[in-house]
Amino acid sequence: MIHAFDVALFLHILSVAVWVGGMVFAHFCLRPAVAELTPQSRLPLMESALGKFFMWVSVAVIVILLSGGFMMAKVGNMQAPWPVLAMAATGIVMMMLFGHLRFAMFPRVQRAVQAQRWPDGAAAIASIRRIVMINLVLGIVTIAFGVLGRV
Repeated sequence: MIHAFDVALFLHILSVAVWVGGMVFAHFCLRPAVAELTPQSRLPLMESALGKFFMWVSVAVIVILLSGGFMMAKVGNMQAPWPVLAMAATGIVMMMLFGHLRFAMFPRVQRAVQAQRWPDGAAAIASIRRIVMINLVLGIVTIAFGVLGRV
């Protein structure tokens, strides 16, 4: 019989896979593939791709928060085992970084593309790339806490 905890865990892992897997794709596949394009081609493509990806991540973040909060409540909230608390802490940092990307940095890319200010857009994309790399490392660490710290 499937229980609410199992459903929450499934949705949580699925959302993490979308987010972390998307960062792997963006950083290691999309970015190198578009590097050969001119800024006039590369930046609108990146704006479009990131816009779609950020929509998926926004949904994933909501699901992660709801499912993670539900599961934490079931394992003792702040008395949960340390790996659960570590996952929650790194996840919150990741979400804050994503919020900065989505609501502060991505609009810079959009404005640069609309105004065809390619150097400004390239600088904004470079800043986004650095934060995505930090978030990717945090995501891997968070997954490690979840897998290696099982109780």
